[in-house]
Amino acid sequence: MTFSVTILGSSSALPTSKRFPSAHVLNVHERLFLIDCGEGTQIQLRKFKLPMNRINHIFLTHSHGDHVLGIFGLISTYNLLGRKTDLHVYGPADFEEILFKNIEYFTDQISFKVIYHVVDPFRVEQIYSDKHVVVSTLPLRHRVPAVGYLFREAPKPMNIRKELIAKYNLSLSEIVNIKNGSDYVTPMGEVIPNSQFTYIANLPRSYAYCSDTLYSERLVGLLKNIDLLYHESTFLHADLRLAKLTGHSTAQQAATVALKANVGKLILGHFSSRYTDEDKFLKEAQAIFPQTEIVYDGQKFTVEQKSAC
Repeated sequence: MTFSVTILGSSSALPTSKRFPSAHVLNVHERLFLIDCGEGTQIQLRKFKLPMNRINHIFLTHSHGDHVLGIFGLISTYNLLGRKTDLHVYGPADFEEILFKNIEYFTDQISFKVIYHVVDPFRVEQIYSDKHVVVSTLPLRHRVPAVGYLFREAPKPMNIRKELIAKYNLSLSEIVNIKNGSDYVTPMGEVIPNSQFTYIANLPRSYAYCSDTLYSERLVGLLKNIDLLYHESTFLHADLRLAKLTGHSTAQQAATVALKANVGKLILGHFSSRYTDEDKFLKEAQAIFPQTEIVYDGQKFTVEQKSAC
């Protein structure tokens, strides 16, 4: 089953000829989730052959233009294409009125419902789930209310050991009960713990999106052992003063978060256009956390299944 992230935009405030502003698409079991929607997102979706009509949920981190300006055009395009499916948008409270005023002004007789879900940027809470994925918020520290998102595969039903089905001649109803967590009681009244019958074949995969934020120890604790972390690195550490002033992180700080949280892989983006040599971000981060890559528009990162055994 697919669990992958495609980078649509990796620049910070100013787009460049090679980098569009922030936007990622997460594919979980062929369901697409859009995270941030910077200017030109719909162009990138077409360029990288991602079906726009399969995006029903958009997660916005904050109301700065390089993270949201693309959503107005995307919604307009959906309307021109005659979309009927509801579109769910998640984001801080300050963007709700802005979104609907723009829809009202630019979109005539919209053909679908846009449902806005206000998220609290200061709390950790589950905001969405289905049978494949669970989404939780990650409080960030920026100049305006900002929130990151953690996506985890939904827990799968437990597997039952086939040899024990035969050994105890289990009925279908007994198998179902054991898979749902019940212990097994033999005809003689012996209680056999559920853990002896069941096992998890694969560990749930995870991806976290953290942009824009100052360094945060609280964030470290929320990211423990995730598989793939996207963390903004707008500046190099030589410009730490500027990073603090603007509410951003350096490549060194992002790598420190990854190291302390014991993540599987760190990917860096949201680079300031002031830098011409982006390899400096990679070198700075890899000196602390070797499992680091810098992202490019159109790049895809796949999180592979890991056995629990």
